Amino acid sequence: MSGTNNEEVIENKTYDEISLGDEAFLEKRLTMEDIKLFAIMSGDVNPAHVDDDFAKSSRFQEVIAHGMWGGALISTVLGTKLPGPGTVYLGQTLAFKAPVMLGDVLRVAVRVDKMDEKHHHIVFACRCENQRGDTVIEGEARVLAPTKKVRRQRTVLPEVRLSERGQLHAILTAADHPDPMHTAVVHPVDDSSIRGAVASAKQQLIIPTLVGPRDKIMAAADKAELDIRDFDIVDAPHSHAAAEKAVAMARAGESEALMKGALHTDELLHEVVKREGGLRTEHCLSHVMAFDVPTYPRPLFITDAAINIYPGLAQKRDIIQNAIELAHAIGNSHPRVAILSAVETINPKLNATLDAAALCKMAERGQITGGILDGPLAFDSAVSEDSRVTKGIDSPVAGCADILVAPDLEAANMLMKQLSYLADATGAGVVVGARVPIMLTSRADDALTRIASSALALLLAEHQRKALNKYK
Repeated sequence: MSGTNNEEVIENKTYDEISLGDEAFLEKRLTMEDIKLFAIMSGDVNPAHVDDDFAKSSRFQEVIAHGMWGGALISTVLGTKLPGPGTVYLGQTLAFKAPVMLGDVLRVAVRVDKMDEKHHHIVFACRCENQRGDTVIEGEARVLAPTKKVRRQRTVLPEVRLSERGQLHAILTAADHPDPMHTAVVHPVDDSSIRGAVASAKQQLIIPTLVGPRDKIMAAADKAELDIRDFDIVDAPHSHAAAEKAVAMARAGESEALMKGALHTDELLHEVVKREGGLRTEHCLSHVMAFDVPTYPRPLFITDAAINIYPGLAQKRDIIQNAIELAHAIGNSHPRVAILSAVETINPKLNATLDAAALCKMAERGQITGGILDGPLAFDSAVSEDSRVTKGIDSPVAGCADILVAPDLEAANMLMKQLSYLADATGAGVVVGARVPIMLTSRADDALTRIASSALALLLAEHQRKALNKYK
């Protein structure tokens, strides 16, 4: 019987169609992805399976498959081939004769050994052999065979791509704090902004004060079927007045952060950057996006894609310092900062390379602190160790950057969107450089993104509060 798995139709054999000695099999090569997926599914993180360093010191000297991975493949044969759909598992015994190593190809076979016509029970002899013919697993399975014919289109499963996904969840875990921050939510009069505020409040990241037209806020909550009775509402006639009031609340210490609702970013930031009554500091404002990229093993910060269009050298210095401060807030005490350009060499015709060189010298002289800078670096050199080695770049940043500093807003924005739409990345952003963190959420943001933005802001607010207390 064929061992292929790509038939378009899945069909069973009923009890009456099965005879003693009938067989079915499949073949499967063991990959590291199989081991990781099984560990994720089962929770079995025995280092013999997932820790390469530990495995090297074990009796097998390399990682091996979970024993029940082979057992699961036996179940696959019984449930999809013989007897197939409608089969009910009644019992299984297994003996593990030898380890399954990475790269091994298992031939998983079942053979009808006994049949009970009265109860429609069948006992199968089960055997898993590797590519050398060695038996690695053997045993016996007892099933209740189907009595009705089943023929159905084979279900197409989603493609699973293993990754280091989870960086935003790590940020959320770091923000698991007993004291949520008081946050002014500015003009939350649409579905996405009111949902973002409620979701962040449920996660105990913020204590929201909703600032805007009371009737419109209540209507948005009613439409979204959300209960906001416990939230304070500060009535403001329109979005401009809401931004002005929210900034005044932050200046007065009544809120520790701002969250953008259904208003333009420029409208909110106009109030933030006012010289009189705003939230300016000695640094320029900049936006930092924390990305969870499936193929990258750490949070990846990208800046600035939202505020500074064509930043000069002084602005870039502040943009970098702001990003470093945010990295410190999430627990990265020595972030690696890659200053991006098209090439790694200084070229007078490319201003980004000149700025990168100057910024690195500024860091050497203490004008930028708290991080490890290098540049100019092309994007591939910044994030790929293979690229770094191929190009012969000797750098503490290349291949393992934590922060990517784009030459201008256009480049940063395109990079962010490419990661989101082509690399399945998820990002959460916050504005840094003001007296309080500012969350610039978008209508397209999902719940996790909005919550993670709140978590970033909470961590930054706590970091700034600790720094202030330290110098008092």
